[in-house]
Amino acid sequence: MPNFEYTAINSQGKEQTGIIDAADPASAINKVRDLGLFPTDVRIEKKAGKEKKGFNLNITLFEPTRVKAKEITVFSRQLATLIDAGLPLLRSLNILHDQLKPGALKNALKSVAEDVESGSTFSEALGKFPKAFDKLYISITKVGEVGGVLDVVLNRLADFSEKNARLKSRVAAAMIYPAVVIVMSIGVIAVLMTFVIPKFKEVFRDMGEALPGPTLFLMNVSDAFREKWHLMIVGVVGLIVGFKYLRKIEKVQFYFDHIQLKLPIVGPLVQKVAIANFTRTLGTMIGSGVPILQSLSIVKDAIANSVIANAIESVRSSIREGESIAAPLGQCNVFPPMVVSMIDVGEETGVLDQMLFKIADNYDEEVDVAVGALTSLMEPILIVVMAVIVGFIVIAMFMPLIALMGSLTG
Repeated sequence: MPNFEYTAINSQGKEQTGIIDAADPASAINKVRDLGLFPTDVRIEKKAGKEKKGFNLNITLFEPTRVKAKEITVFSRQLATLIDAGLPLLRSLNILHDQLKPGALKNALKSVAEDVESGSTFSEALGKFPKAFDKLYISITKVGEVGGVLDVVLNRLADFSEKNARLKSRVAAAMIYPAVVIVMSIGVIAVLMTFVIPKFKEVFRDMGEALPGPTLFLMNVSDAFREKWHLMIVGVVGLIVGFKYLRKIEKVQFYFDHIQLKLPIVGPLVQKVAIANFTRTLGTMIGSGVPILQSLSIVKDAIANSVIANAIESVRSSIREGESIAAPLGQCNVFPPMVVSMIDVGEETGVLDQMLFKIADNYDEEVDVAVGALTSLMEPILIVVMAVIVGFIVIAMFMPLIALMGSLTG
């Protein structure tokens, strides 16, 4: 029997690989499952397989490997509708599985349905797919199962995903125009440096006159563009990779995030987005019945800015010692006084989740205003920067010609 290489996910959600012998791919998949693993990729071993040219025996169960947030939102909404209509969970999962197109979510649902049928809880089955269903999703689903309100919490998860995705799309859309302008500017400058300026260089060489400093500088930059372009690409890639590596260091990331919050225009926008995410996520979890300490732990992991994440961790530590949420939040000096006051009122009146949702909605609107201000500010800045660069190139190129004309007329 041939040997098959496999990649699978174990009960802890971690990926592991190995080799197993089987008569065919289907048998190999079943053997991997018998080991208590969920196979994600099974293929015949390269050394053992007699493959024909142009033929590759490769069974990939996940393609693509990640599930889109929109797919999870639709799935949550549809599953909530089916459960609310009185259908059992297992039947609902099978119905949704049959309706889905081949892909990561379809294969995940097949495994989830099999686990539920064998006696596992829904949240336990979802836990095997951390790339598709995060800690927040699994925690809220578990609370819904225990409380018998799975359809309610699934609808809340769908609402949360939709609003969160809408917030991200607003910020991403605002960055499209500046990105396009920057790319086009770099392209124009590259063309000038590579093709236009060398033509002027030939003309200036024939003149035999000493060139002004700006012109010489521009000629040297043009030569570097043409002769050392590969080194420039390597340098840019090195800077990007180095920056990403540095961001993985906790202290360095904290320093970068702290500077980011202090930047004009950008800092307030980052803070508003983080507060909107914090309040909406915490409100969704508290409203679904997740304990406050567990909720804060999950919310902390969902916040991208480490300064704000550390503030949330300090709040969590204070609550563990018996304090309320509002008091330690105010001491962090990260959240605006109005946010702290509204959370304090929500705690006192017993409607903390509703108050958190109101804060999130308010900050969604403020993000819109901040994004508009950032876009309006970046447009003239980019135009001015581009005009200065092009103007410098034009002046530097025409300075020798103007000097030549002056000498001829004199």
